[in-house]
Amino acid sequence: MCSPEEEALLRLEEVFSATLAHINSLVLQPLLETTPEPSDAQGREGLRLLQQLHQSSQRLWEVTEESLHSLQERLGHQDTVGLESLLLLRDADRVLQVHVEYIESYASCVVVQAFQKAAKKRREFWRGQRKALWQLLSGVSSEASVGTALAQALHQPLAHHVQQYVVLLLGLGDSTADPHPTRELVVHAATLFGNLQSFMSQALDQALATQALRHSLSSRLRDVLCTPARRLLQDSQDVPVTVTPLRAERVLLFDDVLVLLQGHSVHTFDLKLVWLDPGQDGCTFHLLTPEEELSFCSKDPQDRMVWQWKVTQAVCQALRGKKDFPVLGAGLEPSEPPTCRCVAYTFHAEGQLCQATYEGEWCRGRPHGRGTLKWPDGRNHVGSFCQGLEHGFGIRLVPQASEDKFDCYKCHWREGSMCGYGICEYGTDEVYKGYFRAGLRHGFGVLESAPQAPQPFKYTGHWERGQRSGYGVEEDGDRGERYIGMWQADQRHGPGVMVTQAGVCYQGTFQADKMVGPGILLSEDDSLYEGTFTRDLTLVGKGKVTFPNGFTLEGSFGSGAGKGLHTQGVLDTAAFPPDPSSTRKRQLGVGAFPVESRWQGVYGPFRDFVSAGCPGDEQETLLGFHVQNSRELRKSQEYLCCERAQPEPCADRMEDVLDELLLHREPPALRECLRKALSNSLHPLGKLLRTLMLTFQATYAGIGASKHLQALAQEEVKQHARELWAAYRDLQVHGLVLPLMLPSFYSELFTLYLLLHETEDSLYSQGIANLSLFPDTKLLEFLDVQKHLWPLKDLTLTTNQRLSLVRDKCFLSATECLQKIITTVDPREKLEVLERTYGEIEATVSRVLGQEHKLPMDDLLPLLIYVVSRARIQHLGAEIHLIRDMMDPTHTGGLYDFLLTALESCYEHIQKEDMRLHRFPGRWDSREHW
Repeated sequence: MCSPEEEALLRLEEVFSATLAHINSLVLQPLLETTPEPSDAQGREGLRLLQQLHQSSQRLWEVTEESLHSLQERLGHQDTVGLESLLLLRDADRVLQVHVEYIESYASCVVVQAFQKAAKKRREFWRGQRKALWQLLSGVSSEASVGTALAQALHQPLAHHVQQYVVLLLGLGDSTADPHPTRELVVHAATLFGNLQSFMSQALDQALATQALRHSLSSRLRDVLCTPARRLLQDSQDVPVTVTPLRAERVLLFDDVLVLLQGHSVHTFDLKLVWLDPGQDGCTFHLLTPEEELSFCSKDPQDRMVWQWKVTQAVCQALRGKKDFPVLGAGLEPSEPPTCRCVAYTFHAEGQLCQATYEGEWCRGRPHGRGTLKWPDGRNHVGSFCQGLEHGFGIRLVPQASEDKFDCYKCHWREGSMCGYGICEYGTDEVYKGYFRAGLRHGFGVLESAPQAPQPFKYTGHWERGQRSGYGVEEDGDRGERYIGMWQADQRHGPGVMVTQAGVCYQGTFQADKMVGPGILLSEDDSLYEGTFTRDLTLVGKGKVTFPNGFTLEGSFGSGAGKGLHTQGVLDTAAFPPDPSSTRKRQLGVGAFPVESRWQGVYGPFRDFVSAGCPGDEQETLLGFHVQNSRELRKSQEYLCCERAQPEPCADRMEDVLDELLLHREPPALRECLRKALSNSLHPLGKLLRTLMLTFQATYAGIGASKHLQALAQEEVKQHARELWAAYRDLQVHGLVLPLMLPSFYSELFTLYLLLHETEDSLYSQGIANLSLFPDTKLLEFLDVQKHLWPLKDLTLTTNQRLSLVRDKCFLSATECLQKIITTVDPREKLEVLERTYGEIEATVSRVLGQEHKLPMDDLLPLLIYVVSRARIQHLGAEIHLIRDMMDPTHTGGLYDFLLTALESCYEHIQKEDMRLHRFPGRWDSREHW
């Protein structure tokens, strides 16, 4: 059974639909048809608003017809169609929005007086329509103007219709049982249209106030301030207020901007960028804007409250972007505007941001959060801001004079300047990766030119206030040189070592990029010069040359144009050839650059990070980040979404690793914990290790692969292990850290050992080749191995074989075991392989003798020489010396030290076997017939 309210709603919709159709034909259509195309801007604006009102009226009629149809369906099929099917209930928000659009279009026409102007232009036509027009109205004096009548005709029917909506919906709510499922829909619709009544009244009041303001302003101000959609909310001429420091003569609050009039100056403030701070004295409140801080003061506390309340509500609605409920004057508490907002603004005041447009997050009048800055000259900055300054990760593009060339800075910023780790790609194709302070390169960093540059270079080292200063390595690709040493004010200054592509090395003291005083020069053939020389390696002044054969030449050196090198001195030919071990001692750089101070720019940020408790917000500053290259950034412009890899969570976090070190002091647990951290490039420990690898490769790989730098490199690797965990004094560096780190440096380090021991390894290889000609029994005999220790049972012969022809069968298990020494880079594991080899030799001897037997040194050495000769390990000298230099000092004097010494003796014996073979009276001839 339908309620009386539903039947009344049906009649209401029928009447309103007919009224809208009548208004359309009587008023709106003639307004559009009879108005000629205006020639002035204001006339065209009025016509556009009338056309907009006509479209809104058409939509209002369509939604009324739809509502009417739903009511007819409900009344015609009461048993099958429920109350919730009514459009006013199931889609109340859409119906409300159509009404709001009509009201806003109507109010805009009121502001520009579109009805009065239209009536004035077609005075005669509207005089003929006067009687029909007045029949639509109630309460309008017959003396009223046609413009007033037109305005009332387009407003009165809607106001009456909405009023009836509210009454009938309230009645329908009262007649619907409380548990009824549609009661909430009815109450909701009644509330919406009750608010719409207030909105209509306020919208008309604001439109009339804005219309009156237009008349009170000069034409210049009217053109600047007045638009049809803008509404005046408050005027200081109605409610007095004083604004400082600008001393405004008049204050106007619109629904989108705050305007201060001061003489001929107009100050406009976007309400989306206005923050309100209540005052403490009850008569003052403050407004914060991007470039001004304003104080509003009123003698009457009530006036201050009006302004504060209206500004607050206006800011809220400006941020929402639409007229919202509750409306101004509804008597409800206004919602508080959000402190953080996302808005665009162009700065005008002089300073760094002058003419720059910022788009992004704000807080209390300052850029705060993530945003984008764009300057008219093409500069862009995208990233994080704090209290108006660049702070955190940011990317800045700075255009160069040449077309499509940019300097791209991908850096961390602190209080407006670059600070922390950054990557800078310059328009010259040079790239800097390293640390900054106060906007300048400071700390450790790498500057590298493009590979195809006319004069390619790469600097890896320390910087101070934008200049190379401290310890650093520079590679000059054009000259084929690498400088390792000290810098000051962007110049080589202090002790330094130069390595050339031709294998020549020299060490001396540099000042203002030039070598001064005496130095040392080492050539590829181990010739040594001590004296003075030029950068192009010309010997000048007093000096001494020591040749590889031991001869020395001491005197004065010089050169003339086209005359080559000439000298005057003493040549000493009485000296014996130097021992290779003394030649190996000619190492450069050791002592000149204390190892503990070389790479402080790398260790420093890591130590600071650890001592600060590993704060998460500083982790990216230490680690760096992974971002797109500058070309991709310029194409996409989606800087805020660029990929920046973060450290892995949970167990791989820095804090977790440090906690594990404190909780688990057992070596296996510590080793696994360190291994995980060092293998993760996104972990601070892994980042530190990879940076140290970079410095090591920059120093000792390529041109720097010189045997005269082996000692420099070896002590550097040890220092890295010590520095990595300097805070944990009880941590076993050699036992835990060094084995985990060594693989990262092994390739370059072992290359230096190979070069340093190349001569001895060559003799060793020749000895191995000679011994390989012996079958097993002849070799055992040659090495003076006692016959009762020969494992002849291991020699399985065919009928066509003799004992003296079989090779590589004796002590096979020990030989295969020793060959595994080259499968690991860990010195301890290499020593363990040597220990197992010794065990295999003793096990074989014990098996031969039928009892457990401990080999004395006299018996062990020849057997070990046999095993080494059969293992045929390449570069054994380099292996032995690397193990000796890198093994744990706690093994000194122990079993490992004894076995390594025995291996060294074998290595030295094998080098001399060639001479022994010539002197051996029973030397076996491989061509001998048996």
